[in-house]
Amino acid sequence: MTEELANHYREIIAGLGEDPSREGLRDTPKRAAKAMQFLTHGYSQTLEELVNGAVFASETDEMVLVKDIELYSMCEHHMLPFIGKCHIAYLPKGKVLGLSKFARIVDMYARRLQIQENLTRQIAEAVQQVTQASGVAVVIEAKHMCMMMRGVEKQNSSMTSSVMLGGFRENQPTRQEFLMLVNGH
Repeated sequence: MTEELANHYREIIAGLGEDPSREGLRDTPKRAAKAMQFLTHGYSQTLEELVNGAVFASETDEMVLVKDIELYSMCEHHMLPFIGKCHIAYLPKGKVLGLSKFARIVDMYARRLQIQENLTRQIAEAVQQVTQASGVAVVIEAKHMCMMMRGVEKQNSSMTSSVMLGGFRENQPTRQEFLMLVNGH
């Protein structure tokens, strides 16, 4: 697979008017192919493998919030990066998830060709599926290189997306508490 991708990158380089056999570009197709495979390795992962049984019994039913999980993803429209942070909260109902699993879930979905809106929903639904929580909330804030490097070239723009499930959608005070904690007010 790496060699096939490398051949495509070689064609892209030539199509741009460059010489892929030039010293500085000679190994670029293979490096680019390996980089793209890494940046999209979420396709080869499953939620079950990631969680690996790290769901534990707990009496807590109060909000659990994991803030500022950095994420790196690739826009499916231009194949350019978007970079940001994810905040996840859930209302446990007899089970809690191991802390590192939140970051792993974010990475699994972020390491696919994505749009931020879908990424936000996928993370929320995955946490809901694994924990069976009475509510899940996810907010992602990200800067998109497709908006910053090309097209309108707006350097200070960012996008915020949210998905609220269960108790966060139905209970306004819980939703407000989550947003207050995320925003630090």
